[in-house]
Amino acid sequence: MAGPSNATAPPPPPPPPPPAVLAAPVAVLDPRYCVDYPVDMTITQKALSLTDGDYSIVDINGNVLFKVKGKVLSIHGQRALIDAAGNTVLTMRGKIRSMHDRWKIFRGVSTDQKDLLFSVKKSKFIQLKTQLNVYLATNTSETVPDFQVRGNRHERSCTIYLGESNSNVIIAQMREQYTFKNVISGRDMFGVTVYPKVDYAFIAALIIILDDIDHSEEA
Repeated sequence: MAGPSNATAPPPPPPPPPPAVLAAPVAVLDPRYCVDYPVDMTITQKALSLTDGDYSIVDINGNVLFKVKGKVLSIHGQRALIDAAGNTVLTMRGKIRSMHDRWKIFRGVSTDQKDLLFSVKKSKFIQLKTQLNVYLATNTSETVPDFQVRGNRHERSCTIYLGESNSNVIIAQMREQYTFKNVISGRDMFGVTVYPKVDYAFIAALIIILDDIDHSEEA
């Protein structure tokens, strides 16, 4: 009879570093979206079809922060981030199914280069784990990203970092949420924690873009 195995389970991966205490607000769109406490958001895809793919974004109390509307399954997908008062605060325009799935994000309803706030693209064409580089409009050389989104496609989770690829400065985290209603309806639902002094409208836009890129690769 074989004796007991000496094999031991591999140690669990180390937890991510705690969020850094930021000296200055990370205000990409507007300082009014930077507050001194964490913001917990729930992002839910409302439509069953990717051709419309509307999202709602609410806070921990169920208050509407933003809505997202637009078409994505075209050569140039375009979405609008709309605040609770009905104002378009961001326009997200992307060339999906391209080499790096590049998106450009503009202030308000504009798509003019002068109103560009930031752009997002995959760091590599083929990825085992999702990694998006984010460049502010002022970073014209795009040698080093200003932010990075690192995700686990299998777990539908991601962490957003300030700075380049070896940065450990966390500014937000997202994980897919599962409820009986969402599983039955086939809707996506994400829980997002935005850390203090970080522009939560900016983070909401990044999560929507990440979800669109993941869906475009699954289609």
